[in-house]
Amino acid sequence: MRRLEVVPQELPLHPQDEVECRRCDVHCGKVVYPSACVERNCPFLYSFVELGRTYVGCMQKVFDVEIDLELMLEAEEHGEFGAVRASRRPLPMCRVEVESCYEGREDDLGCVNPEFHELPLGEPSFRIFAQVRPSA
Repeated sequence: MRRLEVVPQELPLHPQDEVECRRCDVHCGKVVYPSACVERNCPFLYSFVELGRTYVGCMQKVFDVEIDLELMLEAEEHGEFGAVRASRRPLPMCRVEVESCYEGREDDLGCVNPEFHELPLGEPSFRIFAQVRPSA
């Protein structure tokens, strides 16, 4: 009789910080929208001119491609320029989404790593202040 060895898969401590998930057959990945960086005046967006064309990129390498700014903005007007693959954890100001490649492969139990779909929200939505009173 042949026995199959089952090796449990470890989930990361913070799965929402990963940029891709391959824990099942669906294969999900985070994507960011560089045009949103331009719209939001992201402080990490850099530009340079080469051969008379302006290119933009991300200093934090959230996406690691450099894109022709004029072509990107022109394509955005027509709704044709979309997202690029995130290569690092997106920042709170990034416009980010999770895309699934093979949704038909999902089994009856659903996603085995639902925390991966949690997107960065920036700072906490509340603050806690402690007041220290001198002892009497």
